[in-house]
Amino acid sequence: MADVLQLNTNSLQVPGEDRSASTSPSGSPSPSRNECSITPLTPSPSPRTEVRPRVARPFSVVVAIDFGTTSSGYAFSFTEDPETIHMMRRWEGGDPGVANQKSPTCLLLTPDLRFHSFGFAARDSYHDLDPEEARHWLYFDKFKMKIHSTSDLTMETELESVSGRRVPAIEVFAHALRFFREHVLKEVKDQSSSVLEGNEVRWVITVPAVWRQPAKQFMREAAYLAGLVTPDSPDQLLIALEPEAASLYCRKLHLHQVIDLSQRPIINGLDVEGSHPFDSSFRQAREQLRRARHSRTFLVESGTGELWSEMQTGDRYIVADCGGGTVDLTVHQIEQPQGTLKELYKASGGPYGAVGVDLAFEAMLCQIFGADFIESFKAKRPAAWVDLTIAFEARKRTAAPGRANSLNISLPFSFIDFYKRHRGQSVETALRKSNMNFIKWSSQGMLRLSAEAMNQLFQPTINNIIKHVENLMQKEEVKDVRFLFLVGGFAESPMLQRAAQNALGRNCRIIIPHDVGLTILKGAVLFGLDPTVVRVRRCPLTYGVGVLNRFVEGRHPRDKLLIKDGREWCTDILDRFVSVDQSVALGEVVRRSYTPARMGQRKIIINIYCSDTDDITYITDPGVRKCGAITLDLLESGAVAASAGDNDKGSAIERREIRTTMQFGDTEIKVTAVDVATGQLVRASIDFLSN
Repeated sequence: MADVLQLNTNSLQVPGEDRSASTSPSGSPSPSRNECSITPLTPSPSPRTEVRPRVARPFSVVVAIDFGTTSSGYAFSFTEDPETIHMMRRWEGGDPGVANQKSPTCLLLTPDLRFHSFGFAARDSYHDLDPEEARHWLYFDKFKMKIHSTSDLTMETELESVSGRRVPAIEVFAHALRFFREHVLKEVKDQSSSVLEGNEVRWVITVPAVWRQPAKQFMREAAYLAGLVTPDSPDQLLIALEPEAASLYCRKLHLHQVIDLSQRPIINGLDVEGSHPFDSSFRQAREQLRRARHSRTFLVESGTGELWSEMQTGDRYIVADCGGGTVDLTVHQIEQPQGTLKELYKASGGPYGAVGVDLAFEAMLCQIFGADFIESFKAKRPAAWVDLTIAFEARKRTAAPGRANSLNISLPFSFIDFYKRHRGQSVETALRKSNMNFIKWSSQGMLRLSAEAMNQLFQPTINNIIKHVENLMQKEEVKDVRFLFLVGGFAESPMLQRAAQNALGRNCRIIIPHDVGLTILKGAVLFGLDPTVVRVRRCPLTYGVGVLNRFVEGRHPRDKLLIKDGREWCTDILDRFVSVDQSVALGEVVRRSYTPARMGQRKIIINIYCSDTDDITYITDPGVRKCGAITLDLLESGAVAASAGDNDKGSAIERREIRTTMQFGDTEIKVTAVDVATGQLVRASIDFLSN
């Protein structure tokens, strides 16, 4: 075991110093530095299963928050009645013709950065502001996408409001979560006969499965800042993966609660059997759901639904969460008789959500009126721009294949007036000069988009989704799937439904739950009630740390050679914790043991590296990046005093063993540690936001 030493680029904190060793450049470290920071005593090649004791927590209620790109909501269930899921109260406001069970994800801050409102209230208040006054207020919408698209996410990452002002993203998310916390606790209190303490609530926040660890940690930190839970009670908050949550709810579905697209042959947008419009059955189901929503209470079976009873051990299915910002896919396999789930392929997806249609509409406006004008209008008339996007959203939801008549989108008067002042010509003239024959101008102040125009707006995003699902189905682990569940708000679109049926209907049965927009929210509640249902997950990345191994001439490159105490070592070798797409069961752990480098050392800091592939040997290989750090606080465990006092010659330091245990089978990576000599827990944390 003495043959493996921790890479000396791992830095430590010692009394009176910021770091005991600075990070070296990405080559071999200087041979003059003869002190390694930590020594891994027991590296293990792969995770091993550990039976984790069930810790009984006195949770009385589980609250799930579905924090979406375009819309958000909450639901809850009392643990004494887990078969009943209570949905959030209906919101004030809304768009005509749209059933709003959730609220738009938009936030309004005052000019002095105080919280003003969220959801419909924020949108309507911003609309009512004077145009000049609105430039000083901060309105945010669709801001969740920033977390997905930022490669170097930190606690200092900023969001830009519609008016151009910037604030820390963590504060925006915390404002939104705090809003939900206040609303849901009031509603839970109204329905509970007893007084609930703060530690009796288990919170669940949904995130896309394709999100990396920094984004998940960001949501957790925002929840801490919002007061949902405290950092001292991390188990009180669960991060749920959106397609996983949907999968859990789909297990409960009965046949009358779903639409099976595979049983509806479609030609030219019509149902062949009944010659009804393609989306008529879905619209009828949605209308029935809308009428039933006044109760806001949904019952789920204690067992599994009829659809699930058709499945046998080993059956595979895909859940495609088609949301506002991203499309998220997960592949699960049934494990009977216990009914648990096993992930067969690492989560995949991309920014193919309904926002892509909005961006295509904006690009079309830029083509007609000029990108410089659109940018100027957004900056000078931000509230009017929001009005225009709302008008398009309402019409976008009504787009359907086979539709013959045009869709009318109202242009705000300020848009028409601002364009005439900016360009010296009318909007109608601009349309005529653009040579876009499929877009007409109405004398009532509307853009008339033909079916061809709407199809052009939808197709790029839909094609990305279909192509991604087709590529996924070609993977060996995913072949022979029986079902494809389409969930999420974008799955309500008849345009997407028709495309999925035409392209994928011959390969598997395509199932859409009636309450497709609420599937993730309800599933997140079920996940909070039993987080152990998904028994096996796949690692999205390869994770490990850099270590020193004995240098072998001819096998290791000379630029990795480090001579320490007369011995030759190879630096920068990656000690793998887990590999990309590796199956890791819930409860499996990876153990490593480390020893402090010096007497009185207060902290051990271990840098973590990751890669999208497994074909790597050194942490300096292409594609390998530092992604986080594990911190072991020796001061609180008493290890500092023990190390300093046991032996003046320092032999106690060599024996001091800090055993670290990491879990990769949950939705978040977790770490714990213990001082082997004393048996005391060592405060251990893992940070992905401080790079």
